[in-house]
Amino acid sequence: MKSRISLRDRNNIKAYFKGKTILVTGGAGSIGSEIVREVLECEPLVVRVFDNNETALFELQQELNKENLRMFVGDIRDIERCRRAVEDVDIVFHAAALKHVPLCEYNPFEAVKTNVLGTQNIIEVSMDEEVEKMITISTDKAVNPTNVLGATKLLGERLTTSANFYKGDRKTVLSCVRFGNVLCSRGSVAPIFKRQIESGGPVTITSPNMTRFVMSISEAVSLILKAAKMAEGGEIFILKMPAVRIKDLARVMIQELAAKNGYDSKKIELEIIGSRAGEKLYEELFTNDEAKMAYEKDDVFIMNSQDETQQNNTLSKTGLKQYTSNSAPILSEAEIKQLLVDVGLL
Repeated sequence: MKSRISLRDRNNIKAYFKGKTILVTGGAGSIGSEIVREVLECEPLVVRVFDNNETALFELQQELNKENLRMFVGDIRDIERCRRAVEDVDIVFHAAALKHVPLCEYNPFEAVKTNVLGTQNIIEVSMDEEVEKMITISTDKAVNPTNVLGATKLLGERLTTSANFYKGDRKTVLSCVRFGNVLCSRGSVAPIFKRQIESGGPVTITSPNMTRFVMSISEAVSLILKAAKMAEGGEIFILKMPAVRIKDLARVMIQELAAKNGYDSKKIELEIIGSRAGEKLYEELFTNDEAKMAYEKDDVFIMNSQDETQQNNTLSKTGLKQYTSNSAPILSEAEIKQLLVDVGLL
């Protein structure tokens, strides 16, 4: 699944970031590091990568080897370190988070410290330093949350958008981007299935009825950059995605990868292990209330509850009452195969 951004939009985005100083929190992670790679292509003045994973920072620096790349070891829980990282920055992409559902369930206050208090730290210093824009990266698990991860990410969204109410005359624009499961990101299901197939199975799924929104890392990041350029304050940009049945994804991967690893695809079993703590059968991109104020443009839904009147003629109401992974367009097995080829898993 390749980026759906037009060449014209891509050129506009490149021009927007050119010459700017950009900070990416969680910049050594799956999404954060791809934001770094994409932004470096836009000829920025400096890109700062802020992460608490020293080894991952070192490896990213070795990989990219750019003179305008700066590595900041630190934690978003430490507001003084955040303040130094944000100093003289034009744009902040806030991707740092605890993101694994089971780990957040069993370590709830650690999730609060990072996803809530850490996000507020980045908001505070972004406003204090009057950065141009601060974009928080969120997840569809923030919609009607049933787990600690979703609840903390929802709070992160609310903190970000509501900051526009109390920022005074500071110029900082604060907005969010929300999307679903990013294939090939750390801990995502597709790489887990691949490892299980390489070991001869079984391939474990929690429920045969489970569905998820999916997109590639490169597509997610391209649309994050597009949203950053469009942001005017208080929006939640919701990236349009197809959905997949997890069972179908597992079957396609077995069919395509078993023989390559010396196994008969018919002998690799699917094992139903039951839902994990806090796990939902399907995800939602927005609630029924959010749908009332959801607009769309190209491949993005845009919500802004603060001032509907600011929406211009380039946007149109979605007309949707809900958008869930069990009611959205479901990828066929042929489409899943092509998607896996596109992201390099096949």
